[in-house]
Amino acid sequence: MIDLTTLAAYAAVVLGFVFIPGPATLLTIARATSSGTKVGIATGVGIAAGDVIHTFMAIVGISAIIATSALLFSIIKYIGAAYLVYLGIRAILERTPANLTAGALPISAGKAFRQAILAEVLNPKTALFFLAFLPQFVVPENGSVMLQLTMLGILFVLLGLGSTVVFAVCAGGLGNFLRRNPAVLKWQGKVVGGIYCALGVRLALQER
Repeated sequence: MIDLTTLAAYAAVVLGFVFIPGPATLLTIARATSSGTKVGIATGVGIAAGDVIHTFMAIVGISAIIATSALLFSIIKYIGAAYLVYLGIRAILERTPANLTAGALPISAGKAFRQAILAEVLNPKTALFFLAFLPQFVVPENGSVMLQLTMLGILFVLLGLGSTVVFAVCAGGLGNFLRRNPAVLKWQGKVVGGIYCALGVRLALQER
């Protein structure tokens, strides 16, 4: 088992990491602002589910393959980047209803959840982060390395989910205000789409 000192240090580092706005946070905020708190939370849950997959990959060693294969890293990176840009272009071109509060939201929570999982799984930087970060807090003398990695990964996912829920609730409230202002509403989809495209370009330009 992991000793309390190591666990506390790990939790402190992770809390600092997850509450610093990054791609996952920006995606959650964009979804919550444009489609409401429920959709924002669903996005956060989807990102957490994607992180669970990355944890599993790190444990079984698949992430190690990604880390050592430049070709595989590039393939996954560009697929993820292309997917984010695709979402951005769709958001920019999509016509916004005149009154969102009286009709359906631009995207369902289920669809946002599925898209968030795919976007997170296709981010090789996340895979490499789990591969490089989790082992730093593993002490072989404390027992099963696989069990320790699993516990660290689950804690990261839970803290990350907590942070995205906080951002989703805050951004959802902001979105309610924005949707009551037609002038802002007209440009909201373009702004959200621009965020997606920027995230895709950022991912594509990242080095190993």
